[in-house]
Amino acid sequence: MARSDRDRNRRDQVRGRKKKEVVVDLPMEDVREAVTALKKGKIILYPTDTIYGIGCDATNYEAVEELYKIKERDPSKSLIILVDSFDMLDRYIEEVPEMAWQVLKLNKKPLTIIYDRPKAVAENLIASDNTLAIRVTNDPVCRAIIRGLRKPIVSTSANLSGEKTPVGFIDISEILKSRLGYILDLPLAKTNVPPSSIIKISNDGTMKILR
Repeated sequence: MARSDRDRNRRDQVRGRKKKEVVVDLPMEDVREAVTALKKGKIILYPTDTIYGIGCDATNYEAVEELYKIKERDPSKSLIILVDSFDMLDRYIEEVPEMAWQVLKLNKKPLTIIYDRPKAVAENLIASDNTLAIRVTNDPVCRAIIRGLRKPIVSTSANLSGEKTPVGFIDISEILKSRLGYILDLPLAKTNVPPSSIIKISNDGTMKILR
């Protein structure tokens, strides 16, 4: 069996796995406003599957530049993006390693994987070694925003660089909030969730646990 066929079979197995989603009554008007802001190149604040984050359209170079400025973050420090499905993941990586499909099939907690050779995203999101960190989110609000935008979104903690990561919405800096284009003031689906695990899976089959 050719490698492409093996990867397709592995991908199909992952896609067929039923992920447990948090059932909530989604505030669709708020989601639509967030999507509209993203389409205009604005930076939004929103709840994720781990903490509150700020983000933008992951394909918009100027929006990514603005996010770095708003957060006062060194552009050399990589950001991650969120996708809503395994299908979307497949569209933004040249070749998802078979090992990654195996890990995704077994994983049950927030997991960020760093992949080789990303594509179709803003160039200023891609690290100097041509890698990109992506998490397939299971958060209902994040998934609704991504589906509305039909593109992945950037995700970074809702704090100014060097400041403590906020535990709750009340802890988010007023200075930061004043710089944003839209604020989705919604509770986290789950509280006290630890940061996502981070692993790097290269196309040569090597895997490194970073967090």
